Amino acid sequence: MRKSDNMPKENIKKEKIAKEPTYTAKDIYVLEGLEPVRKRPGMYIGSTGVDGLHHLIWEVFDNSRDEAMAGYAKNIEVILLPDNQVKVIDDGRGIPVEIHKQTKKSALETVMTTLHAGGKFGGESYKISGGLHGVGVSVVNALSRRLRADICRDGAIWTQEYERGKPAGKVKKTGACKKTGTTITFEPDQEIFNTFEKGKTWFDAKKILDHLREQAYLTKGVKIIFRDERSEIPVSHAFYFEGGLVSFIRFLNEDEKPIQSNIFYVDKTHDGIMVETAFQYTEDMQVEELSFANNIHTGEGGMHATGFRTALTRTLNDYARKNNYIKESEDNLTGDDAREGLTVVISVKLREPQFEGQTKAKLGNPEARTATEAVIGEALGEWLDKNPADARKILEKTILAAKARKAAKAARETVLRKGVLEGLALPGKLADCSSKDPAESELFIVEGDSAGGSAKQGRDRGFQAILPLRGKILNVEKARIDKILAFKEIRALVIALGTAIAEEFDISKLRYHRIIIMTDADVDGAHIRTLLLTLFFRYFPELVNRGHIYIAQPPLYKISSGKRMEYAYAEEDKAEILETFKKDKIANPYVQRYKGLGEMNPEQLWETTMDPENRSLKQVTVEDADKADKIFDILMGDEVAPRKRFIQAHAKTVKNLDI
Repeated sequence: MRKSDNMPKENIKKEKIAKEPTYTAKDIYVLEGLEPVRKRPGMYIGSTGVDGLHHLIWEVFDNSRDEAMAGYAKNIEVILLPDNQVKVIDDGRGIPVEIHKQTKKSALETVMTTLHAGGKFGGESYKISGGLHGVGVSVVNALSRRLRADICRDGAIWTQEYERGKPAGKVKKTGACKKTGTTITFEPDQEIFNTFEKGKTWFDAKKILDHLREQAYLTKGVKIIFRDERSEIPVSHAFYFEGGLVSFIRFLNEDEKPIQSNIFYVDKTHDGIMVETAFQYTEDMQVEELSFANNIHTGEGGMHATGFRTALTRTLNDYARKNNYIKESEDNLTGDDAREGLTVVISVKLREPQFEGQTKAKLGNPEARTATEAVIGEALGEWLDKNPADARKILEKTILAAKARKAAKAARETVLRKGVLEGLALPGKLADCSSKDPAESELFIVEGDSAGGSAKQGRDRGFQAILPLRGKILNVEKARIDKILAFKEIRALVIALGTAIAEEFDISKLRYHRIIIMTDADVDGAHIRTLLLTLFFRYFPELVNRGHIYIAQPPLYKISSGKRMEYAYAEEDKAEILETFKKDKIANPYVQRYKGLGEMNPEQLWETTMDPENRSLKQVTVEDADKADKIFDILMGDEVAPRKRFIQAHAKTVKNLDI
C-alpha cells in the first residue's frame, strides 16, 4: 500500500529518521575473487585502448557519484596528475575500514581487492547506484601499477596502498580528520595498457570534461570539479546545476532554434522508480535522444526510452484529436512524426537495473517502461493543456512531419520503381564493373565529366565502377527526403548503390562494398566531399558504421626530372622528395601542382589513385555518433553563428588551406 500524499510532514520526518540506514563492514557483501581481471581486462572495461583507459576513471568516479545520489556527498573532484596518475576525491561517508567478518580483513581491503565486493549487493546502504556489477574500484586496482586509498572516517585518515591489485601493506591510521570522504589515487599499469607510449600523456582532458559535465546535469545540486595539473599552469573547471535536465536541454540546444518557449520537465516517482525527463522541440529535423539509468548512459536505449516514445506519441495524438488538429478521417501521427526535431533527456533511477551486456548500453527492466510511460503520459497531457501556444507549435511541426513522410514515401517508391529492384537499367552515367560480387566490387564517385572520363579509361573494369557527378549535390542537412530524391544526382547514386534509402534501406542489397569518394584536391572538391559525407551520415549511416565509405587520396604534386617522376600526397612528401632529388644532384626538378583529377591522364590516375597496389584510401569512421551529429549540424545547418564560432575555434589547426 502506498503512503498517503497527505501524511503530515512531521510524521514523514520521524519515519525517515527511524529507518536511516547505517554503513559499516556488515554492509560489504563478497561474491568471488579478483584474479581474472588482469588476465582478461577487456571483459571488465571493454578494451585496453583509449575507452578502456578512461573507463577506469568512470568506475572510481561512479562510486563517488553513487554516494552523492544516495544523499551523502555534495562535492566530487577529479584531478589529472603528472605521470598519468588520477585522483578522485569525494566528501561522502568514506569506505568502512573495520574488520569484515567474512574475509577477516579490513572492509577497505575487501572492497579494493575482491571482485563483487561492495555495499550495492544487499542492505540499505545504496538504494540506487550505477555500479551494480560491483566490479568498479577493485578492477581499477587490479589494472593499476599503483593505487592509494585515503579514507577520512571516524575522526582519522586511514590509508592503504596497493601494487597491481595486491596490498603493499595493512590499513594504517595516517592522521586526523574532522570530515568524512574517500580519496583514490591510481596510475594505470603499462603492462595492461601497452598501446600507449611511456612518458606521453594518456588521458584526454576533453573526454573527461564532457563526461563530468554530463554527470553534473544528471546529479543536480552536486558540485563536480575537474582539474588538470599536468602542465605548469593547472586548468580547472567546476560544474554545478540546480536546473538539472532543464539546464542540460538548454546546453544541447544552444546552437539550435527552439520552437517551444517553455521546456517540458517532469521529476516524479512511480512505484519506486524515479523518472526525470526534459525535452524541447527545435526547427531541426534530427532527433537527439539521450537516455540514462542510474546516471549510466544507455546508448542503445531500452525500456525507459520505449516508455517515453509510447507516451509521447499517444499523448500528442490524443491532444491533436481533442483539439481538432487531426480530423477523424486522417491517420494518427507516427512515432517518427512525433519525434522530429526533438531534443530529449530521459533519466530513470531504480533499485535493481538490468543492463544488457557489461557495457550497460541498454536497460532491460520492463517496470522502467511502465513507470516512464505512466509519468510522461500524465505530465505531458497536463503540460499541453497549460501551454497551448507551445502545444500548437509542436502539433504544427509534427503534422508537417507527417505530410513530409507521406510525400517522401511516394518519392522513394518512384525511385524504387525506376531502379534495379524491378530489373530496370542502372543510371546511364554509371560505368559499371563486370563483377557481380559486392565484396570485391568498388564504386568511385567522381567529380565532373572530365575526371569521370579519365577514371573510366584508367580503371580496372573487372571490379571498379565509376559514377560521375555533375556539380554539387543538394545539402541534405537542410532538406526533407522528398526534395532529396527529387535531386537527379542523388537519385542516380541511390539506384547505383542498390540499397534503397530511409525505411526501405537494405544493406544486403549493397552492390559495392567499397564506396570511394574521389574529388579534386581544392576547395570545391572538399565541399563536394562534405556534401556527400553529409548524405551518407544522415541517410546511409549503416554504410559508415560498417566501414564501406572511403575517401581517395590523389597526389597534390608531380615532381619530375627527365625520366624520373615521383608523386607527393602531402606537403611533407613534397619536401622529402625534393630533398632526395637534391641529394642525388638532380638540379631544378619540375614541380606540377594538381588542382583537379581531370589534369591527370588515365594511366596517371590509375597509378596514383585507383590501383590497389599503390593507392592510399582513408576509411570514414564515426567513433562518437552524437558528436558527429552535432558537428554536421553546425557545419551544414542553417545557423550561421555556431558555424562562425566553430571556424574561429579551429582556424589555427587548419593545414594547407587552399583559397
